[in-house]
Amino acid sequence: MMNTDEGIKWIINKLRTDQTPKGSWSYPFETGITTDAYMIILLRTLGINDEELIQGLVKRIISKQQQNGAWKLFYDEDDGNLTPTLEAYYALLYSGYYKKNDSRLVAAKKFILSNGGVENTNIFTKMLLAITGQYEWPSFSPFPVELILLPPSFPINFYQISVFGRSNIAPIMILAAKKYSKKTKNSPDLSDLLSQRESHTSWERSPEWISFLSFIEKEIKKLSEIPEQLHVKAIERAKTYMLERIEPDGTLYSYFSSTFLMIFALLALGYSKHDPHITRAVEGLKSMKTDIDGLPHMQYTTADVWNTSLISYALQNAGVSSDSPVIKQANHYLRTRQHYKFGDWVIHNPDSLPGGWGFSDIDTINPDVDDTTASLRAIARNVSSDSHDHEAWNRGLHWVISMQNHDGGWPAFEKNVNDKWIKLVPIEKGEFLLGDPSSADLTGRTLEFFGNYTNLSSSHSIIQKGSKWVLKHQENDGSWYGRWGICYLYGTWASITGLIAAGLPTSHSSIEQSITWIKSIQNHDGGWGESCRSDIQKTYIPLGTSTVTHTAWALDALIAAADKPTEEIQKGMTYLLTNLNKKDWTTDYPKGQGMAGGFYIHYHSYQYVFPLLTLANYQRKFINIAKKQ
Repeated sequence: MMNTDEGIKWIINKLRTDQTPKGSWSYPFETGITTDAYMIILLRTLGINDEELIQGLVKRIISKQQQNGAWKLFYDEDDGNLTPTLEAYYALLYSGYYKKNDSRLVAAKKFILSNGGVENTNIFTKMLLAITGQYEWPSFSPFPVELILLPPSFPINFYQISVFGRSNIAPIMILAAKKYSKKTKNSPDLSDLLSQRESHTSWERSPEWISFLSFIEKEIKKLSEIPEQLHVKAIERAKTYMLERIEPDGTLYSYFSSTFLMIFALLALGYSKHDPHITRAVEGLKSMKTDIDGLPHMQYTTADVWNTSLISYALQNAGVSSDSPVIKQANHYLRTRQHYKFGDWVIHNPDSLPGGWGFSDIDTINPDVDDTTASLRAIARNVSSDSHDHEAWNRGLHWVISMQNHDGGWPAFEKNVNDKWIKLVPIEKGEFLLGDPSSADLTGRTLEFFGNYTNLSSSHSIIQKGSKWVLKHQENDGSWYGRWGICYLYGTWASITGLIAAGLPTSHSSIEQSITWIKSIQNHDGGWGESCRSDIQKTYIPLGTSTVTHTAWALDALIAAADKPTEEIQKGMTYLLTNLNKKDWTTDYPKGQGMAGGFYIHYHSYQYVFPLLTLANYQRKFINIAKKQ
């Protein structure tokens, strides 16, 4: 087992080695096999025979198949998941490298049919199937394109959907309005995956959603133009929305799903598959390819800014000088990625100038609060001595402050976008796609930034409002739900460290209750581990084994609240130091999420970042102080 100092040095050396020549860290943003499958389907539909890429993606997809023929979203997901299994089956057939009678596809088909067939997949998979001629569009549009015409001042409008939701829904609106479908001579026949073997012309919709659509229709009829003109105008506006938000690499908001949908929407509007908008979009998607264990993976987006900001401030927190080459190169990279353009965030935050940071390497118009505070932590030590950092700091700090929601918390991308009507939309877990509410993890991390890196007083109204929001949203058992991580450990870690940094005493009942909760779920080996099923069931579910990242979060929270090392801290440190370089399924287990029950993320950087932060905080608080005494 390493000691604390050896563990810190080991991680620092690993991170130094992995830094790219441009100063960033490009650890993979791994999200299962859905994007790999969609890329195969896209390339085959467009007639782009990139066989090296397709063969590599096929190998990766097959390597993830379970013994029963299914694919999973995470390790402990029972027997498997219908949606990715159908997507994998479709892609493998369309690739041309597997036939229906292959034993692996026979097993996959059996799993699909035994779990309800196409009808039980999520709405986005049904859209994929409809777009590519495998499933009929519903008789009604799931998202009426005329919604985009309602003004932002109207209580229900396109801009009350989150920016992530809009980026996907804009092309869906066009595709649904056109009922677009594109098959090729090589398209497989998936009709045998329909559980009832009949045509389906209506998709599930609730009475509340029907009422909601009727309300929209009435409001649209109040507009001056006749319905046909409105329909044409709405489609044109949806097209403009997409084209005006294309990033320099050709992708729509640098997201795989929205870019995939945009390509088909442009085809639906009559664009040639050779049009520069489409060819650049395809190349943009290809540029997001990464290699994992010798096989290609299509990333949903790149995470270079997020990786680099976290790693830069973690290294500095562990004692690496801000004047060292590794930090100088990292922070130079971060400065070049600060935003200077206005994005959709300004619609709900019109009094602020640009100054945030986005998530991906090529993001220019979609900043988020978490990346911005992480980037500000990275440059904080040079603000007083470097004019460039000073300017970047001021712009970023003002933007973060301006993004506080009316309820006191912080969102990810847009201010005050969390209308109740979103819950009526007939999309599984639609609140994750369509809303952008305050969350405990984002609010806690923002409070930690203000408390530890700025001169804002704990009595400042910004801090007070944020702290009240966090305290108000604590769960009955003492934990907090984390929106962007897995899950209660993530939210609780962020909330505890944020509240303490914001001036809440560790003797406060909320802190004491949360610390008791963390201690109560410690594993016998000293570590902690949480299942992705927590995210689905909205209650803490133990993983049954420990992971390094979950342990680092739990330990860091305990360290922040302790005056001296407790038994739980010591046991956790032993586990962490013993397993720093561990490589097994727990290393690859998702620690982040985008949509509960549908989209999970394995951040390859987390196994280094959070243990390093925790080890450094432990050493600084307990070992270094003891030496001084």
